[in-house]
Amino acid sequence: MDYKELTTKDFHFIKTIESRWRDMDAIRHINNATYLNYFETTRVEYLSTLGFDLIRWESDSSVILASMKIDYLKQSTYPSIYEIGCRITRLGKKSFDILSVIFDSESGLAIVAGIFTLVTFDYKSQQTIPINDAIKNSYSPLDSHI
Repeated sequence: MDYKELTTKDFHFIKTIESRWRDMDAIRHINNATYLNYFETTRVEYLSTLGFDLIRWESDSSVILASMKIDYLKQSTYPSIYEIGCRITRLGKKSFDILSVIFDSESGLAIVAGIFTLVTFDYKSQQTIPINDAIKNSYSPLDSHI
C-alpha cells in the first residue's frame, strides 16, 4: 500500500494534534517515538467511539495491542499541526487492524503510517473474545486505487 496516496478523506476518524517543543530530538525533528504517543492518543479516542469507553484491566470487553508496524515517510519539525486518521482495515474473529496515518495539516502530506493489530480481550477472565458489532460495522476496505 502506498501510504503517500492517502488523504484525510480516506479515514473515518480524524484527530488534530499540535507538536510540542519537547517532542523534538537533538536533530531538531519530531522524535520517532513521539509519533507512537500521537497514534496511541488517537487510537484510544477512536476506540471510545466504537464502545470501548474503558480500556482498562477491569473491563470485561476491551482490546489489547498485539503488534504494530510503523513506516516513517517524511521528517517533521516543531511547530507543526497534524491530522491523524484511523480506520479499521482488517477483521478477524477476535482481532482487527487499524490503519492510522499522521498527516501534516498544512501540506496534507502523510508523515508517518502505522498498522496496529488489536485483539478483543476480556481482562476479567483473561481470555480473547469475539469482536463486537460496532467494530464489524466500522470496517470498510480501502479503495482499490491505494
